[in-house]
Amino acid sequence: MNRNLPLICAGLLALALSPAFSATTAKDPSMDQHAALANPLLSPSPLPFHAPQFDKLRDSDYLPAIELGIKQQLAEVAQIADNPAPPTFDNTLVALEKSGGLLNRALGVFNGVSSANTDPALQKVQETIAPQLAAANDAIFLNSKLFQRVETIYKERARLKLSTESRRLIWYYHQQFIHAGAQLTGAARDRLKQLNQEQAALSAKFMNQLLAGTKSAALVVSNESELAGLTQSELQAAADAAKARGLAGKWVITLQNTTQQPLLAQLTDRATREKLFEASWNRTERGGPDDTRATIARLAQLRAEKAHLLGYPDFAAWRLTDQMARTPGNVERFLQQLAPASTHRAGEEAAELQQIIDKDGGKFKLQPWDWDFYAEQLRKQKYNLDEAEIKPYFQLYRVLEDGVFYAAHELYGVTFKRRLDIPVYQKDVRVYEVYDADGKPLGLFYCDYFKRDNKSGGAWMDNFVVQSKLLHQQPVIYNVANFSKPPPGQPALISFSDVVTMFHEFGHALNGFFADQEYPSLSGTATARDFVEFPSQFNEHWASNPKVLAHYAFNYKSGKPMPKALMEKLINAHNFNTGYKMTELVAAADLDMQWHSLPASAALQNVDQFETAALKKTQVYMPQVPPRYRSSYFLHIWANGYQAAYYSYLWTEMLADDGYAWCQQHGGLTRANGQRFRDLILSRGNTEDYARMFRAFYGRDPEIGPMLKDRGLSGN
Repeated sequence: MNRNLPLICAGLLALALSPAFSATTAKDPSMDQHAALANPLLSPSPLPFHAPQFDKLRDSDYLPAIELGIKQQLAEVAQIADNPAPPTFDNTLVALEKSGGLLNRALGVFNGVSSANTDPALQKVQETIAPQLAAANDAIFLNSKLFQRVETIYKERARLKLSTESRRLIWYYHQQFIHAGAQLTGAARDRLKQLNQEQAALSAKFMNQLLAGTKSAALVVSNESELAGLTQSELQAAADAAKARGLAGKWVITLQNTTQQPLLAQLTDRATREKLFEASWNRTERGGPDDTRATIARLAQLRAEKAHLLGYPDFAAWRLTDQMARTPGNVERFLQQLAPASTHRAGEEAAELQQIIDKDGGKFKLQPWDWDFYAEQLRKQKYNLDEAEIKPYFQLYRVLEDGVFYAAHELYGVTFKRRLDIPVYQKDVRVYEVYDADGKPLGLFYCDYFKRDNKSGGAWMDNFVVQSKLLHQQPVIYNVANFSKPPPGQPALISFSDVVTMFHEFGHALNGFFADQEYPSLSGTATARDFVEFPSQFNEHWASNPKVLAHYAFNYKSGKPMPKALMEKLINAHNFNTGYKMTELVAAADLDMQWHSLPASAALQNVDQFETAALKKTQVYMPQVPPRYRSSYFLHIWANGYQAAYYSYLWTEMLADDGYAWCQQHGGLTRANGQRFRDLILSRGNTEDYARMFRAFYGRDPEIGPMLKDRGLSGN
């Protein structure tokens, strides 16, 4: 997942007009002089690539830096809007790109730390700044004088002698102002500002409720026999988690942010599986301060009202205007192409699992908490493949350095060197310097892979510093995941699913490292939601490429490579359980679209009733296959910028499968193929139309055929 939010998203972190700009820090009489001098955010970092000074940063530094940054940017924007000179590309749009240096520097660091290593102080900052950022965002995009300048440049764009990227920047800003409501006046404009601020505050609140709810919903087990099926390492990790919570003598299974939990595939005690599933399913629906239902019901209502104010029938219609899919109708038709094949295959899979249950003497019908356990039994039968058999070959940092980095080297010529002199925000974080094929430095890469109670769920990529030739910046990028941390002295072994996650997130990182833009607003991953996942989904394919797999899959004990027969079984099992996986994704995407297709006239929804009805309305409703995310913990759509856009993961799988098929037809893992993908996709950012960009790479528009074939969902 890429966590960079769209420019005008009314949620947390919305203001960032551009990444860090090295401006002189303005004096603020409200800030204590000693505190200002001690705050490392108030000036560009002296570290390589302007890397954050985590060894000097304190929680108390963020709020004053962000608030001062807001004041500075609003002052800069006012100067641009009030400039008596006629509007030009340089004195308006380039000036906007240079504004907000302090704010973007502070937000870039704060976003990363508050998501991956938060605490009560940072959570309070998060909720405090959200409405301030929304208000500042409106002060910019609802500024009539500024919009008139942008509108003038937009109307004159055809006669301006500018580069392709500069012309795209004109289109981009004009579209952002229109999308934000710059044409509204009077009471409608005032109401829009109120809606944006309330949405921002609620998104921040949701994020903190979810983190707390996920932590408190962890399954506490008092009897070790209830955890039969787990390895000694997993038992020890659960015991350590309990001890950390003051529950010595017990075991705690912490939750990841998806509905299904990894250990459901191993727990032999059905009652424990049910308890773990229910803990996951109900994590934020247990009443009390961590219950998110009132928060999301209000968010959905606010978004519908905002869309109506802006002249759209619903939020999805407004949201999709700048996406590759363009309209909710196109999204619906796309999902309709996936649904029949997905549910048909899931039905076949469910029947096979029920047969195993019946054969084992089970007197019950298959339930969601049974699926992964019996699917693992079926996988062993079909492919003679056991997760416990393959996991010893996937040692975390060997996968990173000999797999993820190796594939990047083979495709793009890049190399990596670990940096031990760069400070980090948490002791488990590693830093690498990235070098281009010609030996020139590209930037810094941080990786933070282990699960913590104070870390948001899932996996993501983002920037501390965004590439920009205008601002003389090279990228500083991080990947974050939530893999189980091993006990001290034991190797960090991960599942093959985790391996794919590492390749996925590094695909985003490559998109950021190869960015070659003048303007930060168009740089790297600053693309539409249904395009930004294309590079990451494309990079996933190389995890199972035989040449790459052979380079990183070594037994951590013996040092021997994965046997060829085992490797073939792993590759052959690629499409196992695909019906389930696709159905849970399509269900989540459809649930998202239904939430955001509510009209402004709709009443405040009862979340559980709405969700039940919505899931039954989808074309993929199957009681045994719950959506990948339930409404009440659907972080993507309530706080991470994927509202009315969760379909984008499936849409970009179509692009990625098409792209990988092209590479396979032209030699596979080669520098020539990598260079082509870099030149035509990874390095382009948001500098041209997405459909045109894809056609330039492939030679035609995307088709769903390769996606269905790659997942074994077609007859071809």
